[in-house]
Amino acid sequence: MRYDLVIFDNDGVLVDSEPISNTLLAGYLTELGHPTSYEDSLRDYMGSAMHRVHDLVEERTGQRLPVDFDDVFHARVFAAFQDELEVVPGVEDVLKRLVAAGAPYCVASSGSHERIRVGHRKTGLDAWFRDENAFSSEDVGRGKPAPDLFLHAAARMGVEPERCVVVEDSRLGVQAALAAGMDVYGFTAMTPEEKLAGAAGFFRRMDELPAILGV
Repeated sequence: MRYDLVIFDNDGVLVDSEPISNTLLAGYLTELGHPTSYEDSLRDYMGSAMHRVHDLVEERTGQRLPVDFDDVFHARVFAAFQDELEVVPGVEDVLKRLVAAGAPYCVASSGSHERIRVGHRKTGLDAWFRDENAFSSEDVGRGKPAPDLFLHAAARMGVEPERCVVVEDSRLGVQAALAAGMDVYGFTAMTPEEKLAGAAGFFRRMDELPAILGV
């Protein structure tokens, strides 16, 4: 394989959660008096940790979101996951090829550990990702686009950043990977190439990824 570690983003890359969570986020912010469309949510928050939602709302309006905002939002998201969440087609085949090649991999997500676990249990990805190869923005001080999360994942997995490759579908995630000194490939099933500027390459279907990784 071309790299010593494959780092997967979670939402939108492993699980098809972005349409669910951004629809709910836009609706909840609008409900609270901060009109937000689905497109607005994708543009401003896709790939980010929850603190970015709080920071942008306060920056733009001077108002703080309710103290229970995260808890209410996650409760709505997790309930929707139980009904709607699916694995991204082709992901399990990619993981099988990585395992067969003895290639290390992990997930590094802006979402909480609970969000990762809930989504993976629903889709069966909990068979592929355990505590030792699942990392969250909760583990570091700053979420994407800061490089902290990817550098943390590489350190925990024992691999130098320049030997890592990141699989991302968000602008903030690509920026974080580049800041970490890692190669990054953009998954364009949902995000246009032009919004993933700086990626080393792009792919639209998961069955294209093994050739990129060399497995």
